[in-house]
Amino acid sequence: MIVDSHCHLDRLELSRYPDGLAGAIAAANEAGVSEMLCVCISDENRQAVLDIAAAYPNIYASVGIHPTDVSDEVVSVETLIEWSRAAKVVALGESGLDYHYSADNADNQKQSFSNHLIAGGQLGLPIIVHTRAAKEDTIALIKDYGSTESAGVMHCFTESWEMAKQALDLNYYISISGIVTFKNADELRDVTRQVPLDRLLIETDSPYLAPIPYRGKPNEPKYVRQVAEYVAELKGVTLEQLAEITRDNFHRLFSRAEQARTGLAEA
Repeated sequence: MIVDSHCHLDRLELSRYPDGLAGAIAAANEAGVSEMLCVCISDENRQAVLDIAAAYPNIYASVGIHPTDVSDEVVSVETLIEWSRAAKVVALGESGLDYHYSADNADNQKQSFSNHLIAGGQLGLPIIVHTRAAKEDTIALIKDYGSTESAGVMHCFTESWEMAKQALDLNYYISISGIVTFKNADELRDVTRQVPLDRLLIETDSPYLAPIPYRGKPNEPKYVRQVAEYVAELKGVTLEQLAEITRDNFHRLFSRAEQARTGLAEA
């Protein structure tokens, strides 16, 4: 069974499903997607993410502030620790740096990302990292403030092999989205071929970035199967092998997931 390691279930386009979110989740299950990580991007959508995870046994949650949602009042380490106490939280983020869309508040982004990294180290929780046009600062802050034990994942990775190697050396995982199927993604395909299988994750980042042949349409978790099929071919393994490997990787990185699923995580 396939795991969608990064999706935004509170933002899906659900008009095609009479049952709403339940219908989208059922469609994903029918496509072989057994588990999903619903990712928080702000304080405003945090409760929606937690509520979705609470309603479905095989959906987990993160808490954190996306770099483009960072405000003048940067989230504190103490606040992140408090948020992480909610049931089914398995990670902090997504956090990171985005100088492509929000270069004007780079200092606040750095402080926010640093706080996520510090809190993650204290909690033993991995960090979901968004990075765009900020390679050097992203790696530098992880080195300065991050934990190599709980580490994290470079989500929706689109950067160079050089950056991927630096992240792997810091014990981070690399997550591949539907972008890998795009015609102009030759460099990303080369990176995907080089990432060790035991450090690889797959995701949709839905409702964004639907893979070929659905590009241009709203993305949803069921399409992670197309990502899995494409990545399996790049890696020279079967779909079943890729699904099993990435599921094992997901549970190794997000080690609270099994406890969260069975209701044993601390509230």
